[in-house]
Amino acid sequence: MASIELKDLHKSYGAVEVIKGIDLSVGHGEFCVFVGPSGCGKSTLLRMISGLESVTSGDIEIGGDIVTRVPAADRGLAMVFQSYALYPHMTVRQNLSFGLENINTPKAEVNAKVSEVAAMLQIDQLLDRRPKDLSGGQRQRVAIGRAVVREPRVFLFDEPLSNLDAELRVDMRGEISALHKRLGNTMVYVTHDQVEAMTMADKIAVLRLGELEQFGRPLDLFNNPRNLFVAGFIGSPKMNFMTGTVHGADRSLLNLDTGEEVSLPVKGFSHHAGDKVTLGVRPYDLRPHASGSIHIQVGAVEQLGTDSYLYGALADGTRLTVHNPGQTRVCAGDNVAMHFAPEAVHLFDTKSGLTLRGFDTEDDLTLHKPS
Repeated sequence: MASIELKDLHKSYGAVEVIKGIDLSVGHGEFCVFVGPSGCGKSTLLRMISGLESVTSGDIEIGGDIVTRVPAADRGLAMVFQSYALYPHMTVRQNLSFGLENINTPKAEVNAKVSEVAAMLQIDQLLDRRPKDLSGGQRQRVAIGRAVVREPRVFLFDEPLSNLDAELRVDMRGEISALHKRLGNTMVYVTHDQVEAMTMADKIAVLRLGELEQFGRPLDLFNNPRNLFVAGFIGSPKMNFMTGTVHGADRSLLNLDTGEEVSLPVKGFSHHAGDKVTLGVRPYDLRPHASGSIHIQVGAVEQLGTDSYLYGALADGTRLTVHNPGQTRVCAGDNVAMHFAPEAVHLFDTKSGLTLRGFDTEDDLTLHKPS
């Protein structure tokens, strides 16, 4: 196992800076996920760690060793790609053994390691097949096995499940999580799917436009997002946002831009009367209620049997999603009053996008501070 330290890491292509001074620490044996929208720099950052991309400035440490200028082959890492990258003319057995044979590993040791890894990944019945004879999930297992058999210090995964169908993705992410528990190696995993990030990670790094927006444990990011971007990105369906102005001597009321008024929590937030703020509330914290303080015009309803979702808008066009446990009698076209508890609210400064929540203790979350 090995820790990873990124220190003020920058990457530029000519005049275009794509990684903008990232500091990040991944501990021994942790499963860290880089997540963010397309173009945020997560795959570039992973390739810099692997040595497949050069570093413009800053340092990368792996296991306490500075590897910034060390060739990829000498970093003790193994990478699993989105495209599987299997050798089509080789059998599964040959794909698994190729890397070991290249470093002159004794044949008996190669055979033993290939057999062990194939059994672990349940591909031992496929060893004599070629990649064209395998399903997508089987190919991904072979790609993972090729990495495992090398016994690397760190595993790197670059969106390994994006080519699989939805059901198989769920199965494979469970298998990768189980593999991490068995091996105990440090793993860094890139995905644009925040559900994958939430279900697999020990730590999540949320990236946007080459900058680190927040880094920490999945539920810390979910419960205490440090800005509007993280609040809107982490959670499915995404958080609802409404803007308004704080009023009242005790700061306990918010006049929404729709003209409606809602209650605000007083404790735990640093808002003041007259402040322009953005209120965030998760879809499952909104409930239809006759005395609700906001009203939405329902545009669509999804009935999933065990859950239902309402999609609607406030009077000013602000779109809201409501998660309702079980089934609902609400129909498209209905105007529905909605209630939410003040303690379920998140508050952000509308101009800066930063949270207005106060933190009593320091934790290991980091927030990008705009210069």
